[in-house]
Amino acid sequence: MTSSYRQFCPVAMAAEILSKRWTLLVLRELIAGSTRFNDLRRGVPRMSPTLLSARLKELEAAGILRMLPDSAGPGLNEYHLTESGRDLAAVIEAVGIWGQRWIEADLSLDNLDPALLMWDMRRNLNTSPLPDTRSVINFIYSDLPDSQKNWWLIVEPTGSVDLCYIDPGFEVDLFVTSDLRSMTAIWLGLSTVGKAVAEDKVYLDGDQAISSHMQQWLGLSHFADEPKRAG
Repeated sequence: MTSSYRQFCPVAMAAEILSKRWTLLVLRELIAGSTRFNDLRRGVPRMSPTLLSARLKELEAAGILRMLPDSAGPGLNEYHLTESGRDLAAVIEAVGIWGQRWIEADLSLDNLDPALLMWDMRRNLNTSPLPDTRSVINFIYSDLPDSQKNWWLIVEPTGSVDLCYIDPGFEVDLFVTSDLRSMTAIWLGLSTVGKAVAEDKVYLDGDQAISSHMQQWLGLSHFADEPKRAG
């Protein structure tokens, strides 16, 4: 193997599998619960489908995941972590905590991606403060082109949450207008909804009960409670 570190050290051996570009992010998505190819793609939107497929095959060959037929239809697959893969959850957690603590906030906020931000919001959204009826929340990113400006979160009474980038046609309960940087800062725990509203960085228009509890229901980063130490 030409790319081998040629060291028996367990760190070197693990790095040969885990240090390839995108691999840790694919693992992050698998650990977060994504099992289907299209869902994995939404978690790594800038990764090409070809490279994602290659990384999944490499992880399967390493015994970190197994590919199983998807009951949704013939020719479709699901990807499930093995015991070895699940054991990497603590590794991904530790890397994320280190990044939240020690990567400067400005550097984090230089890497903005509305698709990833909204996908993570959908995944982490806390439905308990929301009404028992369908809630439709339209996020409007004022600094983005029209093709990326509007995103809809649809929260059903059952607790399921859907994300749309095409108008779903439902009446909107709350409009949230912001620039992408400000909303990303809230998601990372670097700011709060209240502070951003007070600074005129976020504008809320609609259902008062939903808007007043936004900080509670908004799906924040898993690492948002970890205080920054950099800088």
